Amino acid sequence: MAVDRERIAALVRELLGAIGEDPDRPGLKHTPDRVADAYAEFFSGVGEDAAAPLARTISVSRGPAPDTLPSGAVMLRGIRFRSVCEHHLLPFRGHAHIAYLPGEQVVGLGALPKVVEILASRPQVQERLGEQIADTIAASLDARGVLVVLDASHECVTMRGGQQADASTVTIAARGEFTDPAARAELIALMSTHQGARE
Repeated sequence: MAVDRERIAALVRELLGAIGEDPDRPGLKHTPDRVADAYAEFFSGVGEDAAAPLARTISVSRGPAPDTLPSGAVMLRGIRFRSVCEHHLLPFRGHAHIAYLPGEQVVGLGALPKVVEILASRPQVQERLGEQIADTIAASLDARGVLVVLDASHECVTMRGGQQADASTVTIAARGEFTDPAARAELIALMSTHQGARE
């Protein structure tokens, strides 16, 4: 279902009036349409199939490079994402780190950020977002294990309430072999190394 821009614009106009503003003043005249365009982008993942980017897989034994079979996890670190918290409709953003233990099939690395983008482009909570990413990868690939770590800053924490500007939230979602903390310890360490390199 496509975002109803006209309805959003009308509601934003009403909201501006509800906070005591004049939606017709020059600085706000085009705000309802701008917000409608932004919401169409922020929520473009609603109704989209997050597994679609994973539909094209590559056989590791019969594919283009059968002599380079992965012996361990495949990891993609530092996937930037942004989403909107469903509790206050305020943004949160950060990095996703994804690892999976391939079975017979692998996927092009560019597909993983697309999965994150689709699922993040919905009203979300970080905890569920990580679980949905892990579930999508686990269900679409014959992976023996999946690990998703999200590290994000939430404006509902940084800009309101306690206003903890430096606070970030880390969540972990694991499937298969990575549900064992010992099995994922090395990957967590590698993901932490990436985090330190960004700071």
